[in-house]
Amino acid sequence: MRKLLSLAASAALIAGCAVGPEYERPETELPDEWPEHELFDTTEDADWQAWWTHFDDPVLDDLVERALDDNLDVRLQAERVMEAHARLGLADAERMPTVDAQAEAARERQPEATTPIPGAEGTGNLFSVSGMLGYELDLWGRLASQRDAAEGMLLESAFSRDAVRLNVATDVVTTYINLRAAEEQLALTEETVRSRQRSLDIEEARYEEGSADALAVRQARSELETTRASLPPLREQVMTLESALAVLVGAQPGELLGELDFGEGRLRELELPDAMPEDTPADILRRRPDIRAAEAGLMASTAEIGVAEANRLPQVSLSAMLGTAATATGDLFTGPAETWGLGASVGGPLFDFGRGRAQVDTAESLREQAEIQYNITVTTAFREVRDALIVYDTSSDRIEAVGRQLEAIEDTRDMAELQYDEGLTGLFELLDAERALLEAELTAVEATRDRLSATATLFKAMGGGWDGSAAHVLDAHDVEAR
Repeated sequence: MRKLLSLAASAALIAGCAVGPEYERPETELPDEWPEHELFDTTEDADWQAWWTHFDDPVLDDLVERALDDNLDVRLQAERVMEAHARLGLADAERMPTVDAQAEAARERQPEATTPIPGAEGTGNLFSVSGMLGYELDLWGRLASQRDAAEGMLLESAFSRDAVRLNVATDVVTTYINLRAAEEQLALTEETVRSRQRSLDIEEARYEEGSADALAVRQARSELETTRASLPPLREQVMTLESALAVLVGAQPGELLGELDFGEGRLRELELPDAMPEDTPADILRRRPDIRAAEAGLMASTAEIGVAEANRLPQVSLSAMLGTAATATGDLFTGPAETWGLGASVGGPLFDFGRGRAQVDTAESLREQAEIQYNITVTTAFREVRDALIVYDTSSDRIEAVGRQLEAIEDTRDMAELQYDEGLTGLFELLDAERALLEAELTAVEATRDRLSATATLFKAMGGGWDGSAAHVLDAHDVEAR
């Protein structure tokens, strides 16, 4: 036993010869601060993790919370985290000794022809109970590297889960905004249809009285039917968006075939944030879960190089056995029945014709791919932030321009209506002014929708409100779908 302990101590001393590269985060040139923008003028102290609540719509809040609980993509990713957690547990267990127990009972006849001792033939029993200990000395850090790789994959899976949750929350917000916009456009068009119907009724009455000609009646009917023809596509759009929103929040198939009710709300009642958290560009690396997932994948692929390199070197395993064996059960666990054994084995590739080298080259290539993917993710993230700021600014400018346009067209319509009532202008001018007003109102709804959607996209580009840390997953070994 002392020899076994001495061998284990010697192996522990050379265990520092672990092979494989150490992980280093890639250097990325980042600006010190964001370009000047009104959203970054002040820093708000509010909790931004539930960023969708800043739109101040209880219906939207409930929909997002339901989606984060019931959305199928979110649930699938949560199960992948559980799988990665189990794999990490397996990697931890691989570094520990194995302890096995074995019990045997046999009855055997010894034939006379196989023994040189006369009279030694006969039938006998053999009973044994033993425990066996096996342990691989991790001389080159293979098991430690496997553990590091499993830890990296768990982090990658956890951050990927957060990225999916962020995408789902953003999709729910933008789909909800689009639904409210489509409902308002449908309501505006339905109101216009009613207005056109009243105009037609007036013109028909005037025609019967002889104060209007047939052309005015036909013009009124043409405008009515033209506006009415735009209703089916708008209704289709509303119902399609309802279906999309239902799927996002995890509705069951039976719910999709029934009446979908997402409450009542108006697009213009949604609030816009006055400012965003004043983070530096480096904070995006901490906040965005897709970047953290890419970095975790890079960590895992770096550790895999160590595994591949260690597989090319000899593996040393120790074994020990302690048991008892006797021809009668009553003699088991007595001194004369005691049996034990110690052993050690060394094994490794001698000629593998380049297999080991190819595995190392493969691991190194995968690591380079992971680093490139990390750089792509970082570059894409900052492009998305820049584009989101541009869209936010242009959508704000568009709202102001459309507001001025709508005000001017309303004045024109009011003047045309006044002159029409006084007989100073014809129906065609009034209908033309009303048509322009409807188009402006629909455009105003689109502009409001685009600005709200741009705000949600900016939240997503900034990483939402995720704290960017999944350390608790590893520390507590308790993975939950947040």
